[in-house]
Amino acid sequence: MLIEAIGLCFLGLCFGVTVSAGIFAFITMLDIVPRLAHRTGTAPHLYGFENAIIAGGTFGNILSLFIRNFPVTQAGLAIFGVFSGVFIGCLAMALAESLRVIPIFVKRLKMRKGLPAVLLAIALGKLVGTTLQYFYK
Repeated sequence: MLIEAIGLCFLGLCFGVTVSAGIFAFITMLDIVPRLAHRTGTAPHLYGFENAIIAGGTFGNILSLFIRNFPVTQAGLAIFGVFSGVFIGCLAMALAESLRVIPIFVKRLKMRKGLPAVLLAIALGKLVGTTLQYFYK
């Protein structure tokens, strides 16, 4: 029983490190963080962003592996949700920008006006869809 638990912990740690390394390689390969820092005008803090992403992935991996019941209040959950949403939103927009999806979309639809409204509609659609999926499974 103990050897099985140790083996499962080891496999969980290995798989978590593998997935984290893949995500970090993906983010690095597409230059998402430097593009985001350049667009927001925070390029002098680039190394801080990269270190925060690595530390967050590592800390999250350790938390999910070793701490099963992590007590969080409703306020803590709301703060975590806001930061997660901001990160996922920035990641999605940086990925879309790096792959040039939006300019191709605009060109094919021959849009002259209304791009901010379309982007807002996409973001709100994802928000509503995620909320419905979360609450109504």
